Amino acid sequence: MPFVTKSDHAYVQVRELILSGDLAPGTVLPQAALAATIGMSTTPLREALRRLAQEGLVDLDAHRDARVRALDATEARDLLELRRTLDPLAAELAARRRTDDDLAAAAAALEGMEALPDDPTRGQLEGHRRFHAAIHRASHNALLVEILDGLWVKTDRYRRHALAGGRTDEERGARAAEHRLLLDAVRDGDAAAAAELTRQHVETSLGARSAGRLAEDGDR
Repeated sequence: MPFVTKSDHAYVQVRELILSGDLAPGTVLPQAALAATIGMSTTPLREALRRLAQEGLVDLDAHRDARVRALDATEARDLLELRRTLDPLAAELAARRRTDDDLAAAAAALEGMEALPDDPTRGQLEGHRRFHAAIHRASHNALLVEILDGLWVKTDRYRRHALAGGRTDEERGARAAEHRLLLDAVRDGDAAAAAELTRQHVETSLGARSAGRLAEDGDR
C-alpha cells in the first residue's frame, strides 16, 4: 500500500527505527542526516517527528532538536497501572463475546508465536502482539481496542529493556503456558478465568519487570 504523503513515509520509517531498537532511547536525531538516510527533505521529516512527539516516542525542544524519548520509570508505572485494569477487561469481554472467527484468529496467532529472545526482532515482537490483539478484538469494544493498541506500542520499548536483562527458559515456558490457558478460557466462555489469567500475566509481564527495574534505578 503506497504512503499518502512523504510525511507519512517518514513517520513510518522513523517509528519503525525507534520501535525496533535501531534508534535507542535517548538517541539524538540530527534531522538533516536522518532525512538523507530515508531519502527526503527535512520538511516532511519534521512533520513526522511532530506526530511521533504526540505519541510520546520523540522529544522536541524549542530549537527543533529531536531525541528519542528516554525510558521513564513514571511512564512505565503508568502503562502498567492501565494495563492491570484494561487487559483483564478485554479478556473478560472476549470470553463473553468471541465469535468463531475471533477464536480462529487467536489460535492462528498463538500457533505462530515465538518465545521472545533477549534481543527480539520487530517480527518476533509483532507475533507476540498479534495474539494479544486478537484477544482484544474479540472483546468487540472498539474504544477499548484502540486504547490497548496505543498502550501496546508504548510498552514495546519497555519490553526490550526488560529482555536485555535476560530470562530463563522456565520463565519463557511459563509465559507460553499462560497464553494457552488464556485462549482456552476465552474459548470456553469462562470470563472470570480469562480476566484472572490476564491479570496475572500483566503482573509478571516484561512491562512490569521494566517498571520495577527503572524504579529501583531511580531510588539509587
